[in-house]
Amino acid sequence: MKKKPNIVILGPTATGKTRLAALTASLVNGEVISADSRQVYRGMDQGTGKDLVDYVVNGEIIPCHLVDIAEAGTKYNIFDYQLDFTLAAQDIHSRNKTIVVCGGSGMYLEAALGLYHLTEAPVDEQFRADAEQLPDEALFHMLASLRPLHNTTDTLDRNRLIRAVEVARAEFSAKQQNGKSHQSLVNIDNSLIFGVAYPRQTIRQRITTRLESRLNQGMLNEVKSLLNNGIKPEDLIYYGLEYKYITLHLTGKISKDEMFSQLNTAIHQFAKRQMTWFRRMEKKGIPITWLEGSIGAEINALYIKDIFEKY
Repeated sequence: MKKKPNIVILGPTATGKTRLAALTASLVNGEVISADSRQVYRGMDQGTGKDLVDYVVNGEIIPCHLVDIAEAGTKYNIFDYQLDFTLAAQDIHSRNKTIVVCGGSGMYLEAALGLYHLTEAPVDEQFRADAEQLPDEALFHMLASLRPLHNTTDTLDRNRLIRAVEVARAEFSAKQQNGKSHQSLVNIDNSLIFGVAYPRQTIRQRITTRLESRLNQGMLNEVKSLLNNGIKPEDLIYYGLEYKYITLHLTGKISKDEMFSQLNTAIHQFAKRQMTWFRRMEKKGIPITWLEGSIGAEINALYIKDIFEKY
C-alpha cells in the first residue's frame, strides 16, 4: 500500500494559512508543524500572528509543533529549526499521523523539505592557529576545494574567511562519515505543496486591516510587556517588523502615526519578498499548487483532502 504524502501549506502573510492548515489536519488525521521563524518565541503572540484560535476545529485543538519553544530575546536559528523539525516529524510519523507543514518563512520551508543539510561546526582552535599562518589566497583555494563559492562575502574579511573554511571542513567531514544523506521524512518527492494566493491589492488590504486589528487588540501592550520583562530594545528590534517599529515607538524614536505607516509599508514589502521566494522555489523545480484564498479555507481544505486521498 502506497504511503500517504505529507502536506505543505505556504503563502505570504495575511492569507489565512494557519486556519487552512488546521482544517486540513482535521480532515486527514494530521498535526501541524509551523515553518515560521518568529512563532517559535514564547510571549510573542500578536506580533508573530500565531492566531492560536485558528487551531480549534469542531471544538478540538489541532496539535501544532514548533510554536512557543524558545525564549523571547534569544536568537533561534535555521540550524535549531532543522533539528527540532526532524524530531517533530519523527514524533508525528511514529503515531501514524499526517504531517502538515504550515508557514511563510521561505528558508524554514525549504529546510522542512530537506533542501538544507546543515552541519554544526564547533570552533577548531588547532585549525585556526594553523590558518593564521596561511595567506588569504591559500585559504580562498581551500574553501573553493570544499564547496561552491556562492557567498563571496565570506572571502572579503579574513576572520569570516577562516570561519567559512572551518564550517566547510566540518560539512565535508560529516559527508565523509555519513556517506549518502538519508532521506528525510518530509521532502519534495513525498509531499503535496499548496500555496494560498490572493490578488496583490487584496493582500495589501488584508495586511492593513489585520495590522489595525492587532493594534486594537493590544499588540503595543505585548511589546511593552516584553520590554518590562527585561528584554533589551535592540533584541526586540532584531526580530523586525512589528517588534522593530513598535519598539522604536515605545522608546520614543518615532511617533505612533509614523510607527503605523512605516510598519504597514514594511509588512507589504515583506509579503512581496515572500512571493518572490516562492516563485524562486518553483523555478528550482518545487511544484506548488496555488489555491484561491477567496474561495475560503473550508472549501480549500476539502480540495486538499480530495487530492490527498487520491495520492
